[in-house]
Amino acid sequence: MSHNYIPLEQYKRKWIFNHKDLPVTDEDKAFIKPLDQKGSMEVWNKWISNRSSNAEQFGKGDWPAKGNAWLETDHWQSAWDSEDPALPEMFANYIEWKEDEVVYFCYEKYQVIETRWDVFVRNWKCFLFFDDGPLLISPKQKQAVFIHQNGQYQLGNRG
Repeated sequence: MSHNYIPLEQYKRKWIFNHKDLPVTDEDKAFIKPLDQKGSMEVWNKWISNRSSNAEQFGKGDWPAKGNAWLETDHWQSAWDSEDPALPEMFANYIEWKEDEVVYFCYEKYQVIETRWDVFVRNWKCFLFFDDGPLLISPKQKQAVFIHQNGQYQLGNRG
């Protein structure tokens, strides 16, 4: 599946990757690739939901809404607020993807960013400036992470 990307400097949420307190290297920025609306929609429809356009709408038939999809729940907010750049430990231990694994951080149907696992790990706090139910997935892997506004996240497997 080939996608069209929006240049990062034209991305409407680009400020999250230009924040002075959470600097992103130019090397990493080269791998932070927002998809255009059509590309975002294709990823969302294929791997998240072809019924719902955001996390608040997930319902019957959407794998993220299935209780058995999620195995563990933990907190991300305290790690996000800390000076430590590391991912929350449970999050980091659960995902065993290769560094260059393509991942999609899916905010909603028309807002998806393609990046690499190692780039996400280094810059996860930037991605989480928007925490209204995004999901982290990798097309080749079953593990998924669901981020919630209440400061928690869920680890599981996508359907």
